[in-house]
Amino acid sequence: MTMLINNAEILLVEDNPTDAELAMLALKERNLANKLVWVKDGAEALDFLFATGAYASRKTEHAPKVVLLDLRLPKIDGLEVLRRLKADERTKKIPVVVLTSSKEDPDVKASYDLGVNSYISKPVDFDEFTRVVAELGLYWLLINRPPTLGK
Repeated sequence: MTMLINNAEILLVEDNPTDAELAMLALKERNLANKLVWVKDGAEALDFLFATGAYASRKTEHAPKVVLLDLRLPKIDGLEVLRRLKADERTKKIPVVVLTSSKEDPDVKASYDLGVNSYISKPVDFDEFTRVVAELGLYWLLINRPPTLGK
């Protein structure tokens, strides 16, 4: 598991097991899920990103290529995760895609104010949800060219 944690390309931050399973299935169908780490709340996401708590042995130079972040999370909400991620020099360049059920303008505005790279409202339809997640994975892992982190 340590190897996977250090080489994660996608960090999925999602407390709803059904949505997480659907997202992982969609990514797996496109062969994009072999380097995916799923965390279930905001505190665990921050532990992963900053190599603390249960992830203290993770090497921080191996940052995920993209974070798929829900906003409605237990312990620490997604906006606070985004705030801390974008405020830290070590992690601010990691692309973050908010993937949430919220379609509320204040959430969209707050997310962009904090530096989110994309905001996607989760489609309710199963097929549409899996299509959107698969396309997100393809774009952020294969098409997007991120900057080198830490430089």
